[in-house]
Amino acid sequence: MKLKLNYKRTALIGFAFFGILLLWQVYDSWCPTFLTDIFARRMYGISSAELKAGGDEAKILNVQWLVGIIMACDNLAALILLPIFGNLSDRTKTPIGKRMPFILTGTFVAAVAFPFIPLFFHYNNIAGMVAMMAIVLIFMMMYRNPAVSLMPDITPKPLRAKANGIINIMGYFGGAFATVLGIFMVLSDYINAADEARNVWTIELPFIIASVLMVISALVLFFTIKENKLEEEMKAELEEGERQAAVETPVDDDKPMSDANKRMLFAILGAEFLWFMADNAIGTYIGNYVIYYLKSVSSSTMYLTIIGGVASVAGFAVAGSIADKIGRKWTISTGLGVTFIALVIMCFVAPTEVVTGKNGEYSFPVVLFVVWAIKGFGMALVHNCSFPMVVELCSSKKIGKFTGFYYTASMSAQTVTPILLGLLFNMTGVWRALPIYSSILIVLSCIVFTTLVKNIKAKKVQNAKGLEAIDGD
Repeated sequence: MKLKLNYKRTALIGFAFFGILLLWQVYDSWCPTFLTDIFARRMYGISSAELKAGGDEAKILNVQWLVGIIMACDNLAALILLPIFGNLSDRTKTPIGKRMPFILTGTFVAAVAFPFIPLFFHYNNIAGMVAMMAIVLIFMMMYRNPAVSLMPDITPKPLRAKANGIINIMGYFGGAFATVLGIFMVLSDYINAADEARNVWTIELPFIIASVLMVISALVLFFTIKENKLEEEMKAELEEGERQAAVETPVDDDKPMSDANKRMLFAILGAEFLWFMADNAIGTYIGNYVIYYLKSVSSSTMYLTIIGGVASVAGFAVAGSIADKIGRKWTISTGLGVTFIALVIMCFVAPTEVVTGKNGEYSFPVVLFVVWAIKGFGMALVHNCSFPMVVELCSSKKIGKFTGFYYTASMSAQTVTPILLGLLFNMTGVWRALPIYSSILIVLSCIVFTTLVKNIKAKKVQNAKGLEAIDGD
């Protein structure tokens, strides 16, 4: 049987990822700086902008461990909830499918709560802000695991690397929307303003727009992807995909998981834990790194995101084809090597000359744009192939459960890394600890992955081409 990837349907499934990355881009770009500012007020009685203007960078670094704890608590909740929602969705049966009820409920509740985060921050209410962050996270976890499981539910195993590239590209369109919002709504303008001059709409509008777009993306998914119908139509193709899977021993739900497949799973998840520690450290602290270390305008972070996103899209576009030629293992290993090169360059980046006419503001170092392009491409190769490798090791009955394993590893990393790096900032008093820390973790993940994971290539499959590839269902 000829297995064919339906690009149109896969792109529509990608609307789930569009909503996920849209929300997380806004969340990760703004919330750590909100927390830094609000803790500076509580601990020192003045805003982070006033501390920065006074040159007391050490105090800004001292609050980062608290920022890390709050961000890590969110991830700790995710660590518990993602496997739960994955297992629940595996066992759910409704007229609209097993994943869709979780996707719709999670989306609408998170979308309602999301704009309250900046509102509580504006009024210096840390309890309200953290509570809203927790609600958003809980219901996004209800959404995230089932949404990600939807792709492998209706995609044969040998085609999942290419399909994963497509849904990740759709996700990066969501991140691009959030990035553009950050360029026009400049967070540093709000943070650096006097209290009476702070305009709440500067920080409120990006969150409202993100919520609206997230709801629209969920509705597009609901009206175009009919889970039950597609699973029935693709039953024969999915069974053929099982026979062609890139696994050491065949998967059988009626038997315990083989020792060889267990070793493969643990090795992938262990390496994933390390590379997510590295990548999440950069993602969590880059906003503060730009504002407080490079002393540059926060919109520069958004330009970084655009460049990294474009490079990531390029990586996702070619990762599936690369994996077909050299295997998923060496595609991931190559991505880790490329990312390491980028982070080593970042270790030598420092604040540059003062911008004329700007009080205490430095120009943004151009080399960091190059770093982000290299890193974006490298990590795209990693992320594109790693999730398909995990769900390759299970049958269609346990995709939600194994998606939970994947996210348990990533969320464990994202729970540990903000606290660990925040403490490292506190101990060393230097922002350069960020790229050094991430570089070391990328090397460790590469060592674990290349030495313990086998390169098992799936049988060569033929994809649909031309009009057949975009044909409707």
